[in-house]
Amino acid sequence: MTEKALRLGTRRSRLAMAQSGQVADAVSQVTGRPVELVEITTYGDVSREQLAQIGGTGVFVTALREALLKGEVDFAVHSLKDLPTGQPDELALAAIPLREDPRDVIVARDALKFTDLPRGARIGTGSPRRMAQLNAYARTHGLDIETVPIRGNVDTRIRYVHDGELDAVVLAAAGLNRIGRIEEVTDFLSVDTVLPAPGQGALAIECTADNADLIAALGELDDPFTRAAVTAERSLLAALEAGCSAPVGALADLLADGQIFKEMRLRGVVGTTDGSRTVQLSTTGPVPETYDQAMALGRELAAEMLAQGAAGLMGERAQ
Repeated sequence: MTEKALRLGTRRSRLAMAQSGQVADAVSQVTGRPVELVEITTYGDVSREQLAQIGGTGVFVTALREALLKGEVDFAVHSLKDLPTGQPDELALAAIPLREDPRDVIVARDALKFTDLPRGARIGTGSPRRMAQLNAYARTHGLDIETVPIRGNVDTRIRYVHDGELDAVVLAAAGLNRIGRIEEVTDFLSVDTVLPAPGQGALAIECTADNADLIAALGELDDPFTRAAVTAERSLLAALEAGCSAPVGALADLLADGQIFKEMRLRGVVGTTDGSRTVQLSTTGPVPETYDQAMALGRELAAEMLAQGAAGLMGERAQ
């Protein structure tokens, strides 16, 4: 007899369905059980307000978590950058698979690179973090650009460029890769230009904390280096008391000596959306042997950033 299918809760967007489908295939391989997708509409999907106006934190997550707690789904897949930094006791972050490319990318008219955009170019993004860093780079490098707030799925955002409403839009490389549209990218933004959102490019697989068997099975998909990196990034975000929509960028990577990882480097940035003021710092420490050590690295860098005035650049801090 075929085992009962596991129910995977997912948002309805094309990107969410694509990445959940990939996770479903992987979970089927490790469990030997079929997995069915259960589509759930979140507040962030139906609201037309800018994310910063509706709070950002949890707007794509709450409905999925409610479905988990009600037993309507067995596990859920989130984009990790959408996940609030506080983890509910009733839920377990069972796996964080290997991270995709964390960089931001440009999709521009006429296949233009970011630095080749014409004077007065209009660049669309729904992210205060991207606005802050693009505008800061433009100020220091003499570029004349205008960042324009937009909402919508990937198709909608790219259509703004094709229809001539915008000269370019900024998107995440990971999302475009997962839906098979990476060839539309006209420029990959260096992390020295724009640091990604904490956790960008990574997925979070969540289930109820009392389901030990499922936690163990999903744990087969966990990548410890990715988990350590995003733990440091999210610890920084939490210590800054900033939400998912705050203008905070962070990236942790492992530095190697030959074939051996020697250190973890964590970079962070906070800035005003007009790019007039930024605080950007980095720190390094030993490769974390525990996730508590990764969290400590994030708290350490956050303390240094707060000492340099980061709190005053984030607008209203998350409570």
